[in-house]
Amino acid sequence: MKFTKKLLLTVACICSVALVKGAELRYENYIYDDLVETVLLSTNSSVYNPMAVMDLGRTNALSLKFDKLESSNEFYQYTFVHCTSDWKLSNLQKTEYLEGNTMGEITDYSFSTNTFQQYVQYRMVFPSPDMRLTKSGNYLLIVYRNFDEEDLVLTRRFMVYEGKTNITGTVKPATNSKDRFYKQEVDFEIDYKDYLIQNPFNDVNAVVIQNNSWNNTIFNLRPQFVNNNVLQFNYENENLFDGLSEFRFFDIRTLRAFSQNVAKKFTDSLVNVVLKSSEIRSHLSYVNWIDYNGKRVIQNVDGGDVTENGDYTLVHFTLKSPNKIDMGDVYVYGELSDWRLQEKFKMKYYAEKQIYYLAVKLKQSYYNYHFVLQNKNSGEMEYAYTEGNHAETENDYTILLYHRDAFYGYDRLIGKATLNSLTSRD
Repeated sequence: MKFTKKLLLTVACICSVALVKGAELRYENYIYDDLVETVLLSTNSSVYNPMAVMDLGRTNALSLKFDKLESSNEFYQYTFVHCTSDWKLSNLQKTEYLEGNTMGEITDYSFSTNTFQQYVQYRMVFPSPDMRLTKSGNYLLIVYRNFDEEDLVLTRRFMVYEGKTNITGTVKPATNSKDRFYKQEVDFEIDYKDYLIQNPFNDVNAVVIQNNSWNNTIFNLRPQFVNNNVLQFNYENENLFDGLSEFRFFDIRTLRAFSQNVAKKFTDSLVNVVLKSSEIRSHLSYVNWIDYNGKRVIQNVDGGDVTENGDYTLVHFTLKSPNKIDMGDVYVYGELSDWRLQEKFKMKYYAEKQIYYLAVKLKQSYYNYHFVLQNKNSGEMEYAYTEGNHAETENDYTILLYHRDAFYGYDRLIGKATLNSLTSRD
C-alpha cells in the first residue's frame, strides 16, 4: 500500500511532552516521561529479554537501560519497593528488605553519536555492594529525578526468588473440547519436600505468565491436591490461556540494506521505515515460524555500539481491513509497546484506503509484535479477531510460587520455572 508524502508527514508530526511532576505511582511497568524510550530490564548479559527474575543470595544481577530523547543529561536516582504476590504494597519497611543504602544514583550514561535522533542512554546494574536485597518476593524498581521521589520517570517489575521447590509441568491443548483448538492448558506440580509449609491450601499461591505480558497473567492459583509434599495444579479452566498466533516481525537492525518485512525506507528528519502491508489472520490456518514471543533484540549491525550508534526510526504500520472494526480500537502490541495498550500505538482507520495505519518512533532492533483489539465494552485485550488463536502456537510460560510467611507477614517467592508449549507437551 502506497501512501502520499502528505499523509506520512501529517501522521508523523506528533510531539512528545513530559508528564507533569506528581504522577500517581503505579505498581506496574510504566513510563511517566514521554521522552523516555526503549526501557530494558533483563539479566546483565542478555540481548534477548527474559523475565526479570533474580536468585536471592546468588551473584546474578539485573541490568536496566533506557533512552531519554534529548541532547543533555539529567540526574536520576532509584529505589526499590517490596510488593505482595498480586502487586500491592507489602507491609515490610525498606530497612527490612534493603541492606546498605535505600537509594542509589544512576551515574552511567552516554550520548548518542552519528544519529538523526539525539538521545542519552542511562544504565545501571543491581544489586550493588552498597544496596542489597535481603528478602524474596515481588519488587518495583522506581526511577525518579533530582532526588524527588514524586518526580517519577519509570517503574519496572522484577522478582527475587528462593530455590526452595522443584516445579515441573506441561503445556498442552485445552482438555475441554470447546477450547481444544484455541487455548493452551498449563498443568504443573511442585515438590516442596525440603521446605516446611504448614497449610499449603491457604498459604501458597501460584502465578502463571504467558510470554512476558502481565495483561493476561493468571494470579492466585491455589493447589488442587496435596500428596506427599507435592502440590498439584491440574485444572481444566483456571489455567487456560489463548493460544495466540506466532508473532509478526520486522528487522531494522540495519538502515542501509534490505530488511525483512520492510517495503521501503526514506529519510527526512528521521529514517522512515515503511513495513509491508499486513492482513488480518483470524480466518487463516496456523502457520509455524520461529519468533521471539513478542520480544525484541536491540542491535545495530550497521557498525558501532547500539548503545551510542543505534538510531531511532519512524516505523509505518498498515493493517488491511475492508471496514472499521466496530468492536473496539486496534493497537500494535508487544515488548515494543512496553506490553501495554498505549495511546501512541493505537492505529487510525482510513476508510478511503481500507487500512488501519500507525507511524511510531522505534529504535533499531529486531521486533516482534501483534495487532490486538481492545474491546470497547469490557476494555479487555482480544487476539481472536485480528490474529486468531491456535493451540499449536509456541509460547513461553513462567510459573512463580509464593508462600505467605506468617511470621514476617510477606509473600516469599519460593519457586520459579519456565515452560515452553513445544518442548513441555505430554
